[in-house]
Amino acid sequence: MYPKIAEYLKDKSVVLVGFGREGQSSYHYIRHFFPEKPLVIADRNPVEAPDAYTTCLCGEHYLDTLSDFDVVLKSPGISFKDVDFPFPNTEITCQMDLFLRFAPCHKIGITGSKGKTTTSTLTYAFLQAAGVSSCLIGNIGVPVFESLEALTPDTVAVIEMSSHQLEFTTTSPEVAVFTNLYEEHLEHYKGGFKGYVKAKSNIARYQTPENLFIYNATQGLLPETGAESFLGEKCGVAEDFNLPFAVHNEHLKGVHNRQDVCFAYNATKRFGVTPQDCEAALEKFNGIENRMEKVGTFKNITFYNDCIATIPHAVLCAVEALETVDTLIVGGKDRGLNYEAFIEALEKTEIRNILGTPDTGTAIVEEMQRRGTKKNAVACADLEEAVKYAYAHTKEGHICLLSPAASSYNVYKNFEEKGRHYKALIQKYSES
Repeated sequence: MYPKIAEYLKDKSVVLVGFGREGQSSYHYIRHFFPEKPLVIADRNPVEAPDAYTTCLCGEHYLDTLSDFDVVLKSPGISFKDVDFPFPNTEITCQMDLFLRFAPCHKIGITGSKGKTTTSTLTYAFLQAAGVSSCLIGNIGVPVFESLEALTPDTVAVIEMSSHQLEFTTTSPEVAVFTNLYEEHLEHYKGGFKGYVKAKSNIARYQTPENLFIYNATQGLLPETGAESFLGEKCGVAEDFNLPFAVHNEHLKGVHNRQDVCFAYNATKRFGVTPQDCEAALEKFNGIENRMEKVGTFKNITFYNDCIATIPHAVLCAVEALETVDTLIVGGKDRGLNYEAFIEALEKTEIRNILGTPDTGTAIVEEMQRRGTKKNAVACADLEEAVKYAYAHTKEGHICLLSPAASSYNVYKNFEEKGRHYKALIQKYSES
């Protein structure tokens, strides 16, 4: 365990806001060094105090006393949209901020509305192929404190960073990658999209001249940074990609995936990764669950699971890459996104069946019907009904794609749970 973060927290009163996976990770880290340090856990949901030195503040008013503490250690899923901060005597921070400030290693940070998981995974794969000591942590499912024990000054930490993890960071990684920027998580931030952009921009805001910032030229809104920086075209993100190696992998179909390969290659070059290393890694790349994941072919229909596609742009990228989508299943939690352009884009595709599940999918279907669409736009009560309909109406030899253009939280715990349910339903109705 790396003690510098613990030393920073040693004499400060600390409240852990949110007690999910990252909150529990923070608790165990602090307890490793300070078994009897008074701690407070604040969570909307009921939490049982894990020891005699911990107090829990739970319920609707769990955020009311944040200014009573020296340090607020915030979990990513908690929104401070309605919190009246800053507090003059209270520091609001998070695992990501403390890791960037104190962890003794090289750091490649990767963010973006979409593409960050694929880019992070490829970046790590390229480093591993080159024999570089590295780890893959962050928003990909591994709280950054859980890697501290294994770090050395030569380790390259590849860190997938969500906007929630970046919101209160005050340090940027030495290599920052910003894949793209679209409307997302509008309900989480003060100022909506402006608040979201501000949070994302922290990935490069605090860089210094020896650092590197790689970004997509199409995103338009960018932070000021002191780092060497360049547009996507200069790192190969253009129509011909300019890559010094071949990309022949069925899991990396589409322009957006080629862009992610380019980002990963350029993020790793300064650590000694060669084109040959990249080619070797790409040969072994087996894709990522829930990201244009080929579930299989049943009754001569090929099913794809793209549950990670929570915004319209990601859905359209998948449709373009897969080419023979005949049935598209959309829908999830309504977060205030505008679907006008998405509906217009769907009308121009070759997709025949648009199946909408609550809440947003139902609204999309209703709007398409109101406009007199020529598509077979059908509102389905739930995902099970949509899968049954897809089996009955998708052309043989074509694709049924689940790509929601919305988050899953209206019905499911997360997109992973929704993806698992989708795959189970495919298997269930393949046998009937």
